[in-house]
Amino acid sequence: MSEIVLETKGLTKYYGGKLALDHLDLQIPRGSICGFLGRNGAGKTTAIKMMLGLLHPTAGSAALLGCDSAALTPAVRQRIGYVTEGHRLFRWMSIAKLERFQRAFFPEQWDDRFFGDMIEYFELSTKQKIKHLSNGQRAQVSLALALAPNPELLIMDDPTLGLDAAIRRQFLEGMIELITRQGRTVLFSSHILADVERVADRVVVVDRGRLRADCPLEAFRASVRKVIAKFSDTAPSEAQIEGLLHCRHSKKQLEMTLVDVGDAEVAEWARQTGAEHYEFVEMNLEDQFIEFTAPPNHRRLFQWEEVE
Repeated sequence: MSEIVLETKGLTKYYGGKLALDHLDLQIPRGSICGFLGRNGAGKTTAIKMMLGLLHPTAGSAALLGCDSAALTPAVRQRIGYVTEGHRLFRWMSIAKLERFQRAFFPEQWDDRFFGDMIEYFELSTKQKIKHLSNGQRAQVSLALALAPNPELLIMDDPTLGLDAAIRRQFLEGMIELITRQGRTVLFSSHILADVERVADRVVVVDRGRLRADCPLEAFRASVRKVIAKFSDTAPSEAQIEGLLHCRHSKKQLEMTLVDVGDAEVAEWARQTGAEHYEFVEMNLEDQFIEFTAPPNHRRLFQWEEVE
């Protein structure tokens, strides 16, 4: 069996004359937890829908578990779990009725005990109707429904959006429960980068429809760095160093965001430019993502944002 469970080749989508996704090439290996990242409108949901065969691409192709996404068979679909943004469920059903409805699509693989354990873990009653549940509780039910068939591949589109911190943590711990089952693979988009940092081992970054990064999380964390250099006299207006993403300056200081630049290269740049002192600034994943996807002409909007 192939170790690549999700693959796209040149996946492209236009809406009229507007480009939504531009030749996306991905290969997600079995057993990985992949955070699918991008700003609003970057093309994440469009890509996910094409991967699942819910939207026809303008060009290119996608395949899940070795099957073309445009022709996913019922047998392959039974091996895939999908949690949609907003957790759309039949509001008039109770949790018990919704479970019976969902189980009918997975007659041979539905794990009654696991579903029951998840509902109990989330402190829900199967008698409760969906319309009486909070957003967080609907998200919990959605996760239980997606995991109960024991899917090989779980795809989730911003599943924790709108949930409070405690519910998000419960949700993520439930997701981790799935991953502990050997060979399971997860692709999930999220705007909450702390969630991605907590559970993902791989990140894919899409920016304005184009693939910008596809690598292990630790590699991304190590490659995007911020340096602040101070000068005794006036700082240069620009920084000439390979790998520079952004540069902001004040009279005696430069703040640079760099990609794949080593310590020795920064030290040599500081020596050549006459920097009095420089230091690397610690960033979390959210800081790195914002810097990495900021447009080239990004500038601070307010005077109080200027570097001191």
